[in-house]
Amino acid sequence: MADVARVDDVPDGIDAAAVTDWLSSRVDVVAPLSFATIAGGRSNLTFHVTDASQGHWVLRRPPLNSVLASAHDVIREHRIMSALQDGPVPVPPLVGAESEPGVLDAPFFVMHHVDALVVREPDDATDLDAGARRRAGESLVDVLVDLHAVDPDEVGLGELGRREDYLARQLHVWHRQYEHGASREVPAITGIRDRLAARVPVQQRATIVHGDYRLDNLMVDRDGEVVAVLDWELCTLGDPLADLGLLRVYWNPFDDASGLPMIPAAASIAGMPTWEEVVAGYAEGSSLDLSDLDTYVAFGYWKLAVILEGVLARMAAGAYGDPDHDLVDRFAEIVVALLDRADDASA
Repeated sequence: MADVARVDDVPDGIDAAAVTDWLSSRVDVVAPLSFATIAGGRSNLTFHVTDASQGHWVLRRPPLNSVLASAHDVIREHRIMSALQDGPVPVPPLVGAESEPGVLDAPFFVMHHVDALVVREPDDATDLDAGARRRAGESLVDVLVDLHAVDPDEVGLGELGRREDYLARQLHVWHRQYEHGASREVPAITGIRDRLAARVPVQQRATIVHGDYRLDNLMVDRDGEVVAVLDWELCTLGDPLADLGLLRVYWNPFDDASGLPMIPAAASIAGMPTWEEVVAGYAEGSSLDLSDLDTYVAFGYWKLAVILEGVLARMAAGAYGDPDHDLVDRFAEIVVALLDRADDASA
């Protein structure tokens, strides 16, 4: 798996002996296990687990000292992936989940390792030829269309969340998260929330919404086919165009391929489809009216700013270890940049 940073010692948040016992009761394991933090995420913590015979798994748990435990419900994430296991949306095969603290100091789940690529930066795509890179972008769109075509009731997710008034509810929920979890006042977050709340489009359809759908939350094979969708912690039911709006944010945040620091831009990967091609492919596959897409794009910038403001607060509180003050300052700058883009998109 991409972005696996090897470490000499067991990472914080892992009890090696307890995880070994737990995993051994479910799959064949040859002790000892080694653990490595999978870099990239600033929310739920993800670890690559390897045994002495080169068996591989992935463990997900909430952040250390989480200040908003409800935002890091890994058992809910496991439930969603379990419901999608046998459908058209590819997810990693699951080993199991532990809902009660005891093995670790928090709930967690384990999935089988998928031998595929996570393409976050241009260098990650070096094993893909031009055709595979383009196919990765096309497959990304196909899988998003497939996700939004899944009937929540048929897969047992009909009670995952309310379906109506998604955008209005999300504006309320994320603003409340900001109020409860932020470490500073950012007036633009409230101002942009108010502007978007006054122009919420009519919701055309109620579907499963991934909530953080982007290229580096997918795994692709050497042909560019998406073989696994990752990071379901923000998944709920609601307006599918919110996924497309946020995908635009990650495609090319500054209307070019430069992206934002620490926010990967799919447009920086040579050979990927243009954003206009992504929109055309989604429109054709979904048959949805995209005339109000700019509002969903503005929401995407705003939501990501709120999420990163929460990350900033957790970093400052030591949820990821000793705070890196330079990194905290950089995250604060990124929040301002995202809010500027949300302001432009909502004008």
